[in-house]
Amino acid sequence: MAFSAVLFDFDGVLVDTEWAIYQAWLKTFEDHGHDLPLEIYTRCIGSDFATWSPKTHLEELSGLDFDWHDLDARRQERIMSDLTHEGTMAGVIGLLEQLGRGGSRRAVVSSSSHHWVDGWLGKLAFAHHFETVICRGDAARIKPAPDLYLEAAKRLELPPAECLVIEDSLNGVKSAKAAGMSVWVVPNRVTAGLDFSAADRIFPSLVELAGALQ
Repeated sequence: MAFSAVLFDFDGVLVDTEWAIYQAWLKTFEDHGHDLPLEIYTRCIGSDFATWSPKTHLEELSGLDFDWHDLDARRQERIMSDLTHEGTMAGVIGLLEQLGRGGSRRAVVSSSSHHWVDGWLGKLAFAHHFETVICRGDAARIKPAPDLYLEAAKRLELPPAECLVIEDSLNGVKSAKAAGMSVWVVPNRVTAGLDFSAADRIFPSLVELAGALQ
């Protein structure tokens, strides 16, 4: 099936930010005597802490209240340090160039902030591959609600059925399917253990996915 547009999630699809974020949260939990298994943490991947909150979880486990302002600052420092030399995920640029040559329109659709997503697109100098970037705040609700993906279709002036979504999280899959879009999944180190049976297709990497679009 030919798609008019390909909509990319950001974290864990275009740039491998999710592993560093998870490792920073794991360190916070371990510093307070608790574990944070991936099968628990992944509840918030692709969405936000309204879906599931590691902060609330740690407070419930420990019975303590924390100074999250201080802990958040230290965790963010660790994340940015770990991501200092991070580039795009394997196969990203080749896929984007392939789609461009084929005339497919491209957009980023993320539950993260514009500050985060636009910052990375600028730092890694690949913002020019995308016609539009839709982030938290551009629609009423973030993933797993369909709003962000529907906003992307609206901006591109395309029916949702003509859009293919590339995701790595269950919240993202739920969002895309609720928007009436096809969704292909490329799991990463954080989401590899999840059940993606609701997705239309699953690929080990963007390289294999690119082959399916040729």
